Parts: sequence; C-alpha cells; structure tokens
Amino acid sequence: MSYHHLSTFDRAHIQLLNNLGYSTRKIGIELGRHHSSIARELVRNNTKGDYQAEDAHSQYHLRRTYSKPCGKCDKVIIDVITEKLYLTWSPEQIANTVLLGKLSFKTIYNWIYQGKLSVAEKVLRHKGKRHQPAEKRGKFAIGMSIVERPKEVKNRQVFGHWELDTMVSSRGKSKGCFATFVERKSRLYTAIKIPDRTANSMENAINYLWDVLPSGSFKSATTDRGKEFACHAAIKEKLGLDLYFADPYCSWQRGSNENSNGLLREFYPKKTDLSLVHKQDLMGKLFLINSRPKKCLDWKSPIDVFLHEVSHLN
Repeated sequence: MSYHHLSTFDRAHIQLLNNLGYSTRKIGIELGRHHSSIARELVRNNTKGDYQAEDAHSQYHLRRTYSKPCGKCDKVIIDVITEKLYLTWSPEQIANTVLLGKLSFKTIYNWIYQGKLSVAEKVLRHKGKRHQPAEKRGKFAIGMSIVERPKEVKNRQVFGHWELDTMVSSRGKSKGCFATFVERKSRLYTAIKIPDRTANSMENAINYLWDVLPSGSFKSATTDRGKEFACHAAIKEKLGLDLYFADPYCSWQRGSNENSNGLLREFYPKKTDLSLVHKQDLMGKLFLINSRPKKCLDWKSPIDVFLHEVSHLN
C-alpha cells in the first residue's frame, strides 16, 4: 500500500480511540495503518500529556512548511553552468562533464526556463525553440483528445483502429499530397492521392477508405492537429467514426504512421512532386512495404496479419 499522510479525520479518530484507552496496535488496525505510525503521531504531537487532533494537524502543516528540500541550485553550480552556456556548451554537455553525477541536463533546461539562471533562453544554441512550441498551423475546434482513447486501442489489442496523416510535396512544387493510413494492430499501411491538404480532400479520402474496407475494420482514427482534420465533425456525423487528436508536437503518439511515412519517403523523397505520382506506381510501392516481414509482428508481414484479422471479423 502506498504511503499517504494522515488527514484531519484520521487524527480525530486517533484522538477518540486514544482517549478510550486503545493501544497503538488496535488504533492502527482501525485506521489501516502500521502501529509504529500511530505511536510516532502520538509522541510527536503530544502537548502537555494530551493528544488533540486539531492542534496535531496545525503542527503538521507548520512542519510541512519547513520540510521542503533546498535543492541543488547553489551559487557555485549556477556560476559553472552560466560560464559554460556562454561558451556555447549545451546543457547535456555540461551535465555529462563538469557536473557529472550532480545534475541531469533536463534540470539545467528547467532552471533556464524557470528563470533560476541569469542567462536567457537565447543563450542556447537552438534558442529554446523546443520548449513548449506554439502551434503555427492554425487552430480549429478539435474533437476528442487522445487521452479519451480507450486503453485497448493504445495497447493495440483490438483490430480496426487507424492512425492518419498527410505526406506533402516539396514546398513550392505543388499542392498534391497523400492521405496516409496505418492500422495499429496489423501495421498495414496505405496512402490515397489527394489534390491538396484541405479538410474537404481529407474527408473524401476517409470516406473512400471507409467504403473499400470490410465492415468492422475501420473503428476509429488517431490524427495530429493539422487543419486537414477539421472535417472530424462531418466524419463523425456521416460515418459514426471517432477521431482522436494527438497532443501538439507529439508525433510519437502516432508512431506507426510516422514510421510508415518514412518508409514511403524512401521511394518519394521530399523533393518529389506527389501530384505526378501515378496510382499504379503508388500501389506497387505500398505492396512492397506491406509485404515485408516485421519483427513487431513476429516476422509476419502486415498484409498477412491484416487478412488474418479481416477473416475473423464477426
């Protein structure tokens, strides 16, 4: 059982049972506590031979005020960190050399962001850009957050839950892009060519996949917060399909899709104009990707696992 502090109710219970002559062991049994905890509480907060719950709780809060650790943030360490930061060292380099075993580099970053160091974020070589970046792609009213996604989806226990994303052409080439989809359990990956990265184009792609897939094999989708998924309300209304939105800049929450997009990028590098890709060529590349055995599937291919799952749908 994890430890938790005594509450006002607990202390009132201790006072009552102690006045009735209960032993510390019997009080501990009544409260579900170890008898030594009860004994320490009675000794620590005994005032003039008497234990009063209200006074004991007040003394507890007073002690808690002074019990906070001082931490490692002292002048010597601050001076060392500041000196090295101005010499263009990164926090990770500082933590693993001059402060080895004393601080982690995450602590140094936290001190910078909390203002405990006299240096600003601009001293960092990356100017602190990775610290809580602002969403720059525009905002819309998202649907359900990924925290609402059922545990069985997260653990890949149930078939039919997908991750969605888009793959775009090189900047300045064209608006042509792919809507990409990965089934989380089988890792089957597919892509649909769409004319642009708009909500209408994405809605059409989702509707198309819904129509071609067997019934029961498309139960939910996890997406990023790109504006192309502003169609989530229309999708929910028309198909009854739940779209869960990952947290901003948390690509690992859709790791299968990000990984599969990287595999497709091997055939279509970022300089490629995706609007010029023929459908037959795209299907051929997807077949190559889905035919490869995967370690996470016990060296089965995604297409074999997908067909096996489809054959067992009710």
